[in-house]
Amino acid sequence: MKPLLVLASASPFRRTLLANAGLAFEARAAAIDERALEQPLEASGASPADVALALAEAKGKEVARHFPNALVIGSDQTMSLGTRVYHKPRDMTEAAEHLRSLSGRTHSLNSAIVLVRGDEVVWRHVSTAKMTVRPLSDGFIDRHLARVGEKALTSVGAYQLEGEGIQLFETIEGDYFTILGLPMLPLLSKLRELGAIDA
Repeated sequence: MKPLLVLASASPFRRTLLANAGLAFEARAAAIDERALEQPLEASGASPADVALALAEAKGKEVARHFPNALVIGSDQTMSLGTRVYHKPRDMTEAAEHLRSLSGRTHSLNSAIVLVRGDEVVWRHVSTAKMTVRPLSDGFIDRHLARVGEKALTSVGAYQLEGEGIQLFETIEGDYFTILGLPMLPLLSKLRELGAIDA
């Protein structure tokens, strides 16, 4: 008998990705304080990929307490430029600062997944997408943010790749699922290997 799959996330994007792939699952948001977990990790010099893994694991373990016999999918994503790890902009001024700092440079989206059963992590994975933003003028940034409005505050990079945000980019290395924060191909492969979905 296949185990119950539980997605430890409130993200509508992640839920949609699993549903579109035909998976039967439940979803439950993890009750963790992400900033409180991140701060000591970042202060200790943990890499952005390690921070994403730690957050994904914390989410998976927290939800697994409520579903002891399930296979819980924990996931998280960090966005980094060099050693700087970004967080969602608090306002439009900060969104503009984010875009200015990314202009003409390549940043990383580090998407982590863990699978948790009981209190055991049975698998960990990180995929990274490299995102190169074309040189942006201050005028373009202002006009772009005026068009997209408050949506800019809903993502860490102040852009939505599926919308007008695509105009910010010169090149992208990495798959779409990694960019959205849930690397589906390695996840599906592992779920098949574990007998959790049809092979």
